[in-house]
Amino acid sequence: MIFGFYRLLNQKYRIDNLEFKKYLSSFHSENLPDTQKLVLALEEKNLENKILSLLSYMKELKKIILSDRIYDVNEAIYHKRHFAVDIPSMYGSYNEAKFDALGLTLRVESILNVMFEELINSIDLQVITKATFKRIYGILNLFRKAFQLDGIASNQLDVQMDFLKFSVDIRTCTFTQYLDIFKGFTRAIADIINDHFNNIHSTNLFQIESRLGKDQILKKYLPAGGKKQNSKLDQRVAEIFFRDRIATSLGLQQLDVFLNRILHTLFQQSEKLSQIHLSRLLNYNPKFSVIEVGSFDSISNNIIFLGNKGLNLIKLKKLGIAVPEGFIITTEVFKCREIINHYKPANINFKQYVAKMVASLEKHTQKDFGNPKNPLLLSVRSGSSISQPGMLDSFLNVGLNEEIAANIAKISKNPWFAWDSYRRFIQGYGMAFGIKRDEFDHIIYSKKQEYGVEFKRYLTGDQMKALALAYKQLLLDSGVELIESPVDQLFLAIDKVFSSWESKRGRDYRRIMGISDDWGTAVTIQSMVFGNLSRQSGSGVVFSHSPRLPGDTIRLWGDFTIGNQGEDVVSGLVKTLPISETQRELEERDSKRSLEKNFPHIYMQLKQVVQRLIYDEGWNPQDIEFTFEGEAKEDLFILQARDMSLRDRKKIIKFDVNPATLDKASLGQGIGVSGGAMSGRIVFSLEEIDAFRKNDPDTRLILLRNDTVPDDILEIDAADGILTARGGLTSHAAVVAYNLDKTCVVGCENLVCNESEKKCMLNGVKMLTGDYISINGQKGSVYKGRIKVSIK
Repeated sequence: MIFGFYRLLNQKYRIDNLEFKKYLSSFHSENLPDTQKLVLALEEKNLENKILSLLSYMKELKKIILSDRIYDVNEAIYHKRHFAVDIPSMYGSYNEAKFDALGLTLRVESILNVMFEELINSIDLQVITKATFKRIYGILNLFRKAFQLDGIASNQLDVQMDFLKFSVDIRTCTFTQYLDIFKGFTRAIADIINDHFNNIHSTNLFQIESRLGKDQILKKYLPAGGKKQNSKLDQRVAEIFFRDRIATSLGLQQLDVFLNRILHTLFQQSEKLSQIHLSRLLNYNPKFSVIEVGSFDSISNNIIFLGNKGLNLIKLKKLGIAVPEGFIITTEVFKCREIINHYKPANINFKQYVAKMVASLEKHTQKDFGNPKNPLLLSVRSGSSISQPGMLDSFLNVGLNEEIAANIAKISKNPWFAWDSYRRFIQGYGMAFGIKRDEFDHIIYSKKQEYGVEFKRYLTGDQMKALALAYKQLLLDSGVELIESPVDQLFLAIDKVFSSWESKRGRDYRRIMGISDDWGTAVTIQSMVFGNLSRQSGSGVVFSHSPRLPGDTIRLWGDFTIGNQGEDVVSGLVKTLPISETQRELEERDSKRSLEKNFPHIYMQLKQVVQRLIYDEGWNPQDIEFTFEGEAKEDLFILQARDMSLRDRKKIIKFDVNPATLDKASLGQGIGVSGGAMSGRIVFSLEEIDAFRKNDPDTRLILLRNDTVPDDILEIDAADGILTARGGLTSHAAVVAYNLDKTCVVGCENLVCNESEKKCMLNGVKMLTGDYISINGQKGSVYKGRIKVSIK
């Protein structure tokens, strides 16, 4: 008996049970709607479509129930007496169209109420925006259809639906107006309850109770303990009766709960947020806050949401080109970051979206973020619609702490790699908090001196660990707290990248370049690929076309470095190697190595990628950042692709002296980036530039640096030429100098700058502020003194 009772309950309330089809098969009436429609409706995956299909089927059933037609009865009833005690009994079946339609309607109503409950729980109401209102309108429309089927008509509900429908298409509709609309919805529901329940049944209920007598009232209507309190009994009976009727009506109780949740969130938002933030929140769409790299989402081609970097990564992924797995936090979040940071429900909502993306990334990479035994490390980089090279913050190796670094060292059996990655993370972290790169450079220089090595690659694993921990101590000594939790690191990195949009260097760059401050930046988060894994790995930047040779022929040109991460190349921190043999010979590099010669499989794979993008896909000439973890073509990953700025080859400024004079004046050789020949005075600071502009406005000025950092943007803009000791053709300094139309030479190893003392050594020659030098931005040569130039 218990099992039978459970089976009946299961059949009534479970919408996924197998017995429902058996139940439907018992209907043989030709006058009922095709029950296969009902089966198909229940198998529908989309919940809203499922509800709509069930309502449509109920509408057909209602036509039968309310029709004037008299239907045939199919009765198969059998009578018998119990053989033991002679008790009469009957069994069999009874079918009649209206009777069957009514029974089926009651079952479908029960199913629909369960689905309405599921539907209102499926919508995220932590934060309500205009996008949420659009979804709410669709759900409310389903409730309205259900009411109409149940014979409930409400003009007030229809009016509020019109308000909501047209408000979402009006940009000027304010938050307080939406609040009024939903207050109107609650009043409409209150009126429905009064008109269709209270006013109809109150009098009848009183009359029934008086006829029955209070002694006949069912136990469930009585107070606890069964004691009758006549003064309040009538009220209690009415409350329980109406509560039961509303609970079993189609969708009414669910809608009431739904509207109360909406109003609760709206009131909470109005109490916590200013009018400006409320208005901004209305136009925020959480669904557009994050998107996977490679997604076919509706915003997957939207450069304003994704930024140039994010957009091209998605395009590359769709083309089947190897890019690290990842996702993009869009400018939709950037616009509302103050709300997300300071309004807890919005913050929770955003973190849930990010957590979902990290979980998907873990699935793709088969690694776990924050798990020391199988850690996933992330890069967190900026990406505006209009490129601003090096001006915004970036983080590499996010997810590392001492415990995880030690485990990577143990698992990989490569402690140098593990602690070098941790060192890099700490440096990027510290610089985001204002610690100067020079302070980290001083530590690594001291450690190399202490251990007697020329290059960091010669440090042992233990020595690299000591270096990383010395970096960590610098943070602590500077009052910077190093967060250990990988998840907290990730959200801090995201916030720092967003905040760097408002940094002085970022604002200065946009002012100089004439870029609007209103674009904002997206944040690209990807699984790390490691160019510092070994001496068979590396990173670089490649141009699809030579900046020196004429024509549109694809010639790979650029910089790469072995055993380093990509930030070293673009930041101009290390000596770089050329991409192709042609480049090495033309630029007269002193190294005999090139990517083409030493990593032929990587070179050929890069060339194939470039040829496909330009010849097959019709892309413009490209500037591509890449990393490879080994020598095979499968080890190559594209980190970024953007349109290349083609060099102007029309006017060539050369030195107008004989070669012997140039040889005699030579001070060194670097890599020519932009411009031609020029002579000028040495300067080391913006103050010196300003002084020369005031006292000798016609003199040309050349800024000297060991390497440039993004904070030097004002100095680069104010000077006429730039000369650096480190860096390559594709470093941020080189890219910015070209964009600003400056003469630039980078990677001059004979240069040693002492910026604080305003002096330098060039090939052993001491030079001070105001001394003349000459540089050739095409050939990369550096000379002492003023040399005459001519335009050819």
